Amino acid sequence: MQTIEFAGQQVPAIGLGTWYMGEGRAPRSQEVAALRAGLDAGLTVIDTAEMYADGGAEEVVGEALVGRRDDAVLVSKVYPHHASSDGVRRACERSLDRLRTDRIDVYLLHWRGAHPLAETVAGFEALVAEGLIGSWGVSNLDADDLRELAAVPGGDACVTDQVLYNLTRRGPEVEVLPAAAAAGMSVMAYSPLEQARLFETRGADVLEEVAARHEATPAQVALAWCLRSGNVLAIPKSASVERVRENAGALRLVLTPEDLADLDRAFPAPPGPVPLEML
Repeated sequence: MQTIEFAGQQVPAIGLGTWYMGEGRAPRSQEVAALRAGLDAGLTVIDTAEMYADGGAEEVVGEALVGRRDDAVLVSKVYPHHASSDGVRRACERSLDRLRTDRIDVYLLHWRGAHPLAETVAGFEALVAEGLIGSWGVSNLDADDLRELAAVPGGDACVTDQVLYNLTRRGPEVEVLPAAAAAGMSVMAYSPLEQARLFETRGADVLEEVAARHEATPAQVALAWCLRSGNVLAIPKSASVERVRENAGALRLVLTPEDLADLDRAFPAPPGPVPLEML
């Protein structure tokens, strides 16, 4: 099983996303079952946010973790408009209530807002000191943002940057992934399957060809591709127990140089820096 160093510990390089959970798109019991199946399959990182379903996704996660809190590395995110030094505390306490826990393992700034990074970092560090969070990171910050973050007091404690990254969104390879590696932090890839749109693109036939070589699925190939640098943690979301188990199987898929070359031709990297994309 491919692992990655994340927030000071080794974890499987695929986790469990929760974006759109808690919105009624699937029965809550089904969403809870999918998260528990992921834990059973060894996927320990669960990513959520106060934004998702206005806290509803955190409630789903909290239910899934009843009796299993120590099985998970729990990640949540704070809205940028709550990211003042006092605001992060209040937001964190609300998230802890919804998650039914006394700690969040990694707490992220969801994206940059009006509050200065130094103020947000100070708020995060206070939460670490009190044991309410284990560590902190950021989301949707580009390479320039990461360099600015590193220059503020305590900014070098950032453990991860969560960005949109998949075969059709390769911009982070140019600057963000190298900047994160240089700073000693991992990268979390959200929507690593482009919310299933990846399988409707012009390169979908190549995904199927590579999958056939390995008796795997196109989704497993796309996830294994995301992990190839050794510094990316992918967090696909699914409310299907079967699909979660399929995603976990990607941890054992090793793509060959031929596979990677074929995927590069079908999904070429940008020739130079591009603005960081968001969904």
